Amino acid sequence: MRFFTLSLLSCFILMMSAVVSSNPKPTAVFVTKVERVFFVDEMEALGTLQAAENVNLTSSVTERLTKINFDDNQRVKKGYVLVEMDISEENAQLAEESSRFNEAKSQVERVRALVQRSSASKSTLDERERELNTAKARLAGIQSRISQKRIVAPFNGVLGIRNISVGALAQPGMLITTIDDDSKMKLDFSVPEVFLSSLKKGLTIEAKASAYPNQIFKGTVTSVDSRIDPITRSVMARAVLNNDNRLLKAGMLMRVQLNKNPRQTLVVPEEALVTTGNENAVMLVETGEDLKVKRQVVELGARRKGSVEILSGLKEGRQVVTHGTLKVRDGALISIRAVEKDNESLSELLKQKTKETAE
Repeated sequence: MRFFTLSLLSCFILMMSAVVSSNPKPTAVFVTKVERVFFVDEMEALGTLQAAENVNLTSSVTERLTKINFDDNQRVKKGYVLVEMDISEENAQLAEESSRFNEAKSQVERVRALVQRSSASKSTLDERERELNTAKARLAGIQSRISQKRIVAPFNGVLGIRNISVGALAQPGMLITTIDDDSKMKLDFSVPEVFLSSLKKGLTIEAKASAYPNQIFKGTVTSVDSRIDPITRSVMARAVLNNDNRLLKAGMLMRVQLNKNPRQTLVVPEEALVTTGNENAVMLVETGEDLKVKRQVVELGARRKGSVEILSGLKEGRQVVTHGTLKVRDGALISIRAVEKDNESLSELLKQKTKETAE
């Protein structure tokens, strides 16, 4: 009797298992729609900034400073006189030579009038003109020495730190200050030679600096070096970035992102991929009487953070599973718990479903 009862119980359990297995419960998953979006191949490099124009302003003569007309970090225009040196001796020489020049000029005019009346020889006029030219040359030499004792801004820009004081004795090569034209910045960066075919003049880049982690600076490649470094197997490139807000400084290290091969292509989130060996697939949502998934093999293209390009195997507008791929198999029943639209986090997707249920 006991054996008979156990047999009946076993049969009942087997029957219930068969019923349950014939009516499996759908697996809740998150899905997203396959969309065609703008996509570029991204390449990263490190680069260093320098101003579009930059000069170390130094003295070329030995002389005492008499006047300083600038402060640290002052913005100046081209031709602005920054430093003046003692020119009292040159001024005296200038006055002397100016007198000689005026006298020589008067002599030339007087002799020229006499030559026209045949009262003086042509050789006398030639001699007076030589004296005038000599006086003019001496005058130009003094004016040149005076100009060397004034340091002026060679272009519009911002000055660095002042390194001298009034009364100091300037020496040849002594650094007075620096000047940078920071309206535009040059960014020099190194790129592996394997990317040389994509590195062309006019290529758009994006760059970030540690000082401004949430800001992107855009620029354009203006030149590529004519030689490849045989040691690093890389080539130097230069891009120009606008710096209208003057945030960028010379010497800053920047992370460069180059965008190449812009195109419209199909893209899915990386978490939608199911990889087995060398084969990549996605769980494609099949609609009908019941929602099911189909394992669809796809061909991958380029990747970028959080997403991957699909070259073949999918069509635009279809839905693929993003969360729950490990819990379903080919042909399994599913229920859509939430639809991912803008790379939402898991918690955001759960809130989305809760909100939809409440409504």
